[in-house]
Amino acid sequence: MSTADLVFTGGPVFTGDPARTRATSLAVVGERIAAVGHDEVRELVGPRTEVVDLAGKLLVPGFQDAHIHAVYGGVELAECDLSGTTGVDEYLRIIREFAAAHPENEWITGGGWSLESFEGGLPTRQLLDSVVADRPVCLVNRDHHGSWANSRALELAGITAETPDPADGRIERDADGEPTGVLQEGAAALVSRIVPPCTAADRLAGLLRAQSMLHSLGITGWQDALLGEFGGKPDPSDAYVTAAQDGTLTARVTGALWWDRLRGAEQIPDLVARREKSSVGRFRAGSVKIMQDGIAENFTAAMTSPYLDACGCATANTGMSFVDPEALRAYVTELDALDFQIHFHALGDRAVREALDAVEAAVAANGRRGNRHHLAHLQVVHPDDIARFARLGALANIQPLWAAHEPQMDELTIPFLGPERAAWQYPFGDLVRAGATLVAGSDWPVSSPDPLAGLHVAVNRAEPGATDGRVFLPEQRLDLTTALAAYTAGSAHVNGHDEAGSLRPGHLADLVVLDRDILTGPPERIAEARVEQTFVGGARVHAL
Repeated sequence: MSTADLVFTGGPVFTGDPARTRATSLAVVGERIAAVGHDEVRELVGPRTEVVDLAGKLLVPGFQDAHIHAVYGGVELAECDLSGTTGVDEYLRIIREFAAAHPENEWITGGGWSLESFEGGLPTRQLLDSVVADRPVCLVNRDHHGSWANSRALELAGITAETPDPADGRIERDADGEPTGVLQEGAAALVSRIVPPCTAADRLAGLLRAQSMLHSLGITGWQDALLGEFGGKPDPSDAYVTAAQDGTLTARVTGALWWDRLRGAEQIPDLVARREKSSVGRFRAGSVKIMQDGIAENFTAAMTSPYLDACGCATANTGMSFVDPEALRAYVTELDALDFQIHFHALGDRAVREALDAVEAAVAANGRRGNRHHLAHLQVVHPDDIARFARLGALANIQPLWAAHEPQMDELTIPFLGPERAAWQYPFGDLVRAGATLVAGSDWPVSSPDPLAGLHVAVNRAEPGATDGRVFLPEQRLDLTTALAAYTAGSAHVNGHDEAGSLRPGHLADLVVLDRDILTGPPERIAEARVEQTFVGGARVHAL
């Protein structure tokens, strides 16, 4: 064998390879791993070899994110960002100062506010009017399932007490029927569709801004979970195609093409054409995103039994199934036959069941085609459906950061689910014990894209820095090796990157150097680790 281009030595190597889970040296030739082992790997060091002395630091496969919104996450980084706080006064200060600093902006846009910050999760237009009244303001919430608009924005959109709720959303109203300024789910598009569109240059800049940040967190590939026109925003696919063509896309990206829930099977030929047109270089658009329900905090996640009210009594509301379940089975069967992967948003237990029913129908009609269908979020899973994941080969796409006690969970979710159903939340341990394959993502910009923070919560079922000792459903904790596999080999598998995700000879050299060995350190300190270097295909894309 010729000498290596790059050799890592002097520290622990987590390979993710069952045949050799731990090593101390690794060599790279070109884009691929040439050898994994111990002292014998140093024989590949030549005069032109770059030697990285790990000095006891941990080398792991590159992290992959199985559910993220990178382009618009990057765009939002340049807008009015409320994600760093939960204080109402602080929100208003940030909005006021952003508006003052950007007098040229026709609209004030951005977001990141938390439902927990407001009584019932509902801010008002009057609060926004108090800091910006002369220009329209539209700010999406942290979950991106609703928006907060001021009076000027509602006026420009023509939203009044007489405006009906759209089929896939809700206009929040006061006791007199007047819009309060909060627009849930599809109702948010009533305002966002008149916001000046994000330009192609904005989208490309957003992608590159996001890519730099994600590489700094050790993320070498991802699945963008929404490519298409949605909520008044243009399709971000062009940013990926441009970056893939000009070589600025250094990550490996799979795109999930948006399923328009207001249309039916007539859109499938369009998806086929978009898949062929949009697959360039390191970007592949072979997945279809079907959003089957909403979120629990605004009572739009689809449940098998009604939500409770503030007094603990059953209401008439069981949430929303955005696609008719019978039609869903037919759509998924046809898409599966065309070798599309289906990426479901399924948060409530009814939505999870409807998605699994659709996968089951596709398997019955088409056989097992290996299309790696996956269900994202999985907040509430009925115990009867846990074993179906392994039986159907459906992958469990988890967002671990959400599986912890925090105000949105404790105040806006658990009381309205009731004790039995609240205990079915984020059943990571049950899924693993039942043989399901876990893949992991962040849903950024909904929540932090940091895989180390996600690993921390998956293992501890508590937020980083939590000091109250409370553990959220401790029987659902994962061991760190299993959680690491979800963020590496699991997500690489669902993203179609079969030659990434584990460190073995012949595989792509997508690598991350952490500043410590998290596998031997205390689990409550996992989130304190930092990424020192990131490599994609043997090329360094981040270094401290």
